[in-house]
Amino acid sequence: MRPTAVLALLALAALCLAGPAEAKPRSAESGKGTAFVSKQEGSEVVKRLRRYVDNGLGAPAPAPDPLEPKREVCEMNPNCDELADHIGFQDAYRRFYGTA
Repeated sequence: MRPTAVLALLALAALCLAGPAEAKPRSAESGKGTAFVSKQEGSEVVKRLRRYVDNGLGAPAPAPDPLEPKREVCEMNPNCDELADHIGFQDAYRRFYGTA
């Protein structure tokens, strides 16, 4: 790895380790000393999370690839598939099947 990448990772690790030690616990601010949050706070967190979750895995679903059907056609032809490895899928498909 490059030295700058290593230094950046080390700096990030140091920030992550130093952050929680300096932060005040939430219970110290409220004075209640419980580990629970109010219903209102909990529902706000859930609403915030639902906004960003589309597919249930925590990330939005990727857009479908419009070239996927053509890529599958090219993969079924061994000659097109081999040529795609050398010059790229779109050029190989164009040579065997016309415009991409």
